[in-house]
Amino acid sequence: MPVIQSELDVHGDTFAANRDAMLAALEGFRSVERQCLEKAAQAREKFDRRGQLLPRERLDLLLDAGSPFLELCALAGYKLHDDKDGTQAGGGIISGIGYIAGVRCLINASNSAIKGGTISPSGLKKTLRLQQIAMENKLPLVTLAESGGANLNYAAEIFVEGARGFANQARISAMGLPQITVVHGSSTAGGAYQPGLSDYVVVVRGKAKMFLAGPPLLKAATGEIATDEELGGALMHAQVAGTAEYLAENDADGVRIAREIIAMLPWNAQLPVRQRAPHAQPLYPAEELLGVVPADPRKPYDVREIIARIADGSEFLAFKQEFDAQTVCGHLRIEGQPCGLIGNNGPITPQGAAKAAQFIQLCEQSNTPLLFLHNTTGFMVGTESERQGVIKHGSKMIQAVANATVPKLTLVVGGSYGAGNYAMCGRGLDPRFIFAWPNSRTAVMGGAQAGKVLRIVTEEKHAKDGKVADPKMLDMLESVTAQKLDSQSTALYGTANLWDDGLIDPRDTRTLLGYLLDICAEAERRPLKKNSFGVARF
Repeated sequence: MPVIQSELDVHGDTFAANRDAMLAALEGFRSVERQCLEKAAQAREKFDRRGQLLPRERLDLLLDAGSPFLELCALAGYKLHDDKDGTQAGGGIISGIGYIAGVRCLINASNSAIKGGTISPSGLKKTLRLQQIAMENKLPLVTLAESGGANLNYAAEIFVEGARGFANQARISAMGLPQITVVHGSSTAGGAYQPGLSDYVVVVRGKAKMFLAGPPLLKAATGEIATDEELGGALMHAQVAGTAEYLAENDADGVRIAREIIAMLPWNAQLPVRQRAPHAQPLYPAEELLGVVPADPRKPYDVREIIARIADGSEFLAFKQEFDAQTVCGHLRIEGQPCGLIGNNGPITPQGAAKAAQFIQLCEQSNTPLLFLHNTTGFMVGTESERQGVIKHGSKMIQAVANATVPKLTLVVGGSYGAGNYAMCGRGLDPRFIFAWPNSRTAVMGGAQAGKVLRIVTEEKHAKDGKVADPKMLDMLESVTAQKLDSQSTALYGTANLWDDGLIDPRDTRTLLGYLLDICAEAERRPLKKNSFGVARF
């Protein structure tokens, strides 16, 4: 295949400025991650007194030593709801994809070191997203549960939609995906149904508590007085109610049992043998990805410079290269895995939309996964673009993206504005996975443009009424609007609202994409033993 010849001046001032800006953005979200870890670590003394492991210690024991773990939605809820200073991001859950006894699983660990692992609205959104990932990629689910349940300050925002999580659990079981839950502590009210709807439940002696109504509510509602252990302790559920299948002596023992359950399942034995193609590394180092995207989002760059640093051997077979320069389409391999790529070198023109729609259909025909690299201001506007049918061709592209059934991976590497976000398979078009670089921005339009639009609309409204708008009022309207949209378009804002599955270091892009493509390929080959209602306890 043709090899991309990089024209990036990695020793120039522009590259250095771009690199510095990217490193600053990277440090911005890494510092938030560190603050969250430090906040959770403050609970160590309390956990030690109770003879318990911290949530991340439980997770470390669960995972195969030295195996990769891809954390998902780590900063969900950042500075939203009750996360006042950003140190409690994560939605009360530590989640990701990792290996347990050689089996790739989706893992959820209640972050009980932060507010008892209570679930905020962001935590619910995160849970539903993780269940979607498990179903789409045919991953077993392992949960390390210890949660006070829903944060009652936001009960109205959680209650009705919360049922979707339970419905998903029932459907996941019926799909043939095993769900294993270790109950390390309290799992009350709605939280009790999470283990109840799991296929295998492990309870920790003297620590696990599962009941629909705890002792205080029970006394208030019925007058009955009972201890935690009598009402819903580990022994009761293992020996009397039969809610639990396994009784563990402590946190570490519970994790050991979960690992043994996974190891006993013939999960990987059901997979057909897959030949991994040999592959070459890119010709250019991943370190250079830090300086590819301009620090000034108004300045153009060539998306091929990114492709050259993620593709095997920097090889890229461009599709209709001479037809439209601003939408780049073509084939490449990442760690030996074939992939069709669509990237942006500017706005999406009518020709670019038609080209991308055709390319997507060809990838669908050949069962080739699609990768979208976002950096676009949206669709081209103007009289000429409208006369060329930008709405018609843009709709065609969105139809192709929406209806393609091959795995779709999305990476936001720069701006993702307007309907361009939709056409490039943004969150609303349901990509299999979507991640973002820390410099990225996602919004309906740029803040400056939004401010000017509102200014013009307001001026015209006053003119229709025979009035002249106050210039100071217009200045303030324009400024406030621009500031609001800019503050709501940052990468941190987007990841807090689960517009993506996480922020990544640009240098990790190739490794991440290779891992995701492997997950998708395994899901395509995996047979499942489905049933009608899931596995119920009797």
